[in-house]
Amino acid sequence: MPDPIEKVLKQIEGIENSMTAFQAKANEEIKANGTQSTETKNAIDALGVQQREVADRLLSLEQNNSGGGGDGDAAISMGKQFTGSDAYSNFTNGSTQKARFEVQNNTATGTDATVAPDRKAGIVPGATQLLTLEQALMGIPTASNAVEYTREATFVNNAAAVAEGGAKPETDITFELKQMPVSTIAHWTKVSRQLADDAPALAAYINARMMYGVDQKAEIQIGAGSGVGQLSGLLLPANYTAHGIADAALGTSLKKLALIRKVIAQAFASGYPADAIMLNPIDFGEIEIDLFTATAGQVRININAAGQPVLFGLPVIQSVAITQDSFLVGSFGQAATVHNRQGVVVELSESDGDNFTKNLITVRAERRLAVTVETPAAIIGGDLTPL
Repeated sequence: MPDPIEKVLKQIEGIENSMTAFQAKANEEIKANGTQSTETKNAIDALGVQQREVADRLLSLEQNNSGGGGDGDAAISMGKQFTGSDAYSNFTNGSTQKARFEVQNNTATGTDATVAPDRKAGIVPGATQLLTLEQALMGIPTASNAVEYTREATFVNNAAAVAEGGAKPETDITFELKQMPVSTIAHWTKVSRQLADDAPALAAYINARMMYGVDQKAEIQIGAGSGVGQLSGLLLPANYTAHGIADAALGTSLKKLALIRKVIAQAFASGYPADAIMLNPIDFGEIEIDLFTATAGQVRININAAGQPVLFGLPVIQSVAITQDSFLVGSFGQAATVHNRQGVVVELSESDGDNFTKNLITVRAERRLAVTVETPAAIIGGDLTPL
């Protein structure tokens, strides 16, 4: 009769092989599409369930044979050795997909495992901010390491009615040449070769987290980048027009709302009807609270089909990249452009420092892009609580 422990070990090996194959498929999907398919995720989760079921059968085998004798004693002894080993413990708590163990003899002693842990499938993720600014801007590819463009510097419109035979007035238009280098946003971390081999789901999670980290930093720099070794952010003074509205012009209540509405009017009057309002989520929360305590019916915040709040008919883009007590209103679609030189790329290498001798893998994620603000007049903003 086949040894029961050997039979279960073969099942473990089968689960391990299947997990490796599906994780390789998940890695390819993440590399190609930025995420793994639902089908692949479900398959990996199902293998995790099988993993726990096999662990339960191992424990049941050891318990059911605990009172036997003769040949059963040999099986019990092997079971006790296996279920009391570190390999078994790591397998049942999900820290590895492998459970290799060599039986030394039939008289090993130790503490028996009693209860398999209730292991939840998947990984509990950390905080993930919504990335909203980039989607409000035009995005186009570039094949260069710098973006050069010509923008209008001044336009003095002197067009006027002219009497017959009279001299026509001259309009003054000047231009300026601007250049913006393509920036690289990157970071890296190291993982052990054993982790990459034994916990492919965790390795895939690390890769996805590294990709998010690059895009999250791009979001911050699109909003508040200094332009020196960083992207040229929308809040740089040269990239928007200050609203110039003083506190005295805002009345005595709901001043932030009054300011935003006046700036929307400014944008319309300047020839750049606004398509969005950008606010820090803390500031937007305070505005909503102000509305809760104000007389009902004065101003309402609705939600559009995309799930965005709408204020004065414009979607509100909330981002921590917009510093608190600042805001922007504008026609962002024609004001600025994101030039993508390279999307987020995740690369792995053993040839980094002493990685090879230490069985480490360096995981690097990077992206190359530039932000150009061609029309600063199309963005109006500044202090949300002016003096």
